[in-house]
Amino acid sequence: MFTNFDEAERAIRFPQDRRMFIGINPYALIIVFTFVFLTAGMAWLQYLLFGLPADPSIIMPASTLANPKSFPLWLCLSHWINFFFLVLIIRSGLSILADHPRLYWNRGCSPRSEWIRFTPIDVPDDRVYTAKEDGRYLNPVAGLPGYRHSVGIARAWHFITVPFFLLNGAVCIALLFFTNQWKRLIPTSWQELPDAWNVFVHYATFHMPLEPNGFYQFNALQQISYFGVVFILAPVAMLSGMSMSPAIENRFHWLPKLFGNRQGARSVHFLMMLAFVAFIIIHVAMVAATGLTRNMNHITVNTDDPASHTGLYIGLGIVLFTVGFGFLAHWISWQRPRSLQKTEAAINGTLWLKTINKLRPKVYYKQKDISPYFWVNGKMPESDEWRKLAMNDFKDFKLKIGGLVENPVELSLEELKKMGMEQNITMHHCIQGWSGIAEWGGISVKMLIDLVKPFPAVTIAVFYSFGEGLYGGTYYDTHSLDNCLKPESILAWEMNYHALPEKYGAPLRLRIENQLGYKMVKWINKIEFLETAEYIGKGYGGKNEDDEYFDLLADT
Repeated sequence: MFTNFDEAERAIRFPQDRRMFIGINPYALIIVFTFVFLTAGMAWLQYLLFGLPADPSIIMPASTLANPKSFPLWLCLSHWINFFFLVLIIRSGLSILADHPRLYWNRGCSPRSEWIRFTPIDVPDDRVYTAKEDGRYLNPVAGLPGYRHSVGIARAWHFITVPFFLLNGAVCIALLFFTNQWKRLIPTSWQELPDAWNVFVHYATFHMPLEPNGFYQFNALQQISYFGVVFILAPVAMLSGMSMSPAIENRFHWLPKLFGNRQGARSVHFLMMLAFVAFIIIHVAMVAATGLTRNMNHITVNTDDPASHTGLYIGLGIVLFTVGFGFLAHWISWQRPRSLQKTEAAINGTLWLKTINKLRPKVYYKQKDISPYFWVNGKMPESDEWRKLAMNDFKDFKLKIGGLVENPVELSLEELKKMGMEQNITMHHCIQGWSGIAEWGGISVKMLIDLVKPFPAVTIAVFYSFGEGLYGGTYYDTHSLDNCLKPESILAWEMNYHALPEKYGAPLRLRIENQLGYKMVKWINKIEFLETAEYIGKGYGGKNEDDEYFDLLADT
């Protein structure tokens, strides 16, 4: 579908193993079954023992002038705009999930500690298994853009869409309170809770309660459901998403703790997505079951006409437009991915640059927090130069630092160590979704900057690796001078109080703690200070940014 992959890209996007799999830990299944029993099970138990409760809709107070009537145009528009953006958010979110198809409640993401996984592969113990290998193929019908290792493009869609979704929600909520429409959604009496339960007992036992005319009022269960979606699901989804930002997590450690930790926030974010999907399915089913034509007139053209099909036709048109946009989005993803990357940067780049990118990391984690497992990622260097250096424990290695500087230098590991060592215990945030806490020891990047004295025109530092990118070519990435000067920014030669292992980036790896993991260049060979990244690689600031369309600013 609409693809122009070369041979190397096709081999990665279309792996031989495309199996679908859902594995849930037993304790998670127990929680699911407990929840089902406490809802549908208790409803059936009440029905079998005591019969159906009184239908509260029969005794609902009549509509009054003080209550909202009809659905004003702004509410109709907000409803359908919300639907359109939510479809894009869910589909792009699934593509992001597929790049690390495991969810945890712990911070360290150890294999077999996940509560649910969407891969049939058990992490092998007899070889180095990288996080990149763990990504799964996702059919583009389900995911946006779909295929394998498309997380950069998926994030572009996600972060293009989210601001408009939130803006639409904020405008809608503001207008709810500027009018009396808030009374549709916000319960004003505790009696509505038992009333909602009684309505649920009817639904759960397949007895349809008397339905009030939604043009004038909702039943108690509808009201509480809509209240939950607008005032609980959406805010929790937003906060859990923010908690996965490395810049936010490293500055406001209390926010992820609302969900237990960073991985708890990721799991909650996923559960909120499931809740939205479940709501949409049930909502559409009930709209159809209780009078599709009339209900579509309510929310589309603001009339209570049960005979006219205008609202139904308009609603179906919006659904078809959303489906058609899905095909267009797929075409854009693979025919114009650079434009998509630039659009996302234009929408969010300046905002993030002036807000969360300015946050300074704060020391928080202790030695007891170090993860027992830390995922390996990246392609190990294959060059003869690196292999020879590794065979001699990098004693002959020289870090080259140059570019637009007054004092270019070449420093051995021993010379770097004599300059002093900074130790930090931090959380690593991979763009794929996993995290891990480790101790890193090395030299402050600020100390190196002070040593070489970049010229005033310098704005970025380029870190080159001995390793290669996904499609070959020297791996590199860039950082603003400002981020290099932030606290906890170091070149590490130590991990967890031992010499940095080769698979984790020896002889040196970068740590810039307000950025995502792909910016933490491993197997560092040299550093250059330059005015711009325009003439490095393809000019987009890094190997992943060049070839995989990753975020141009990786602090979210």
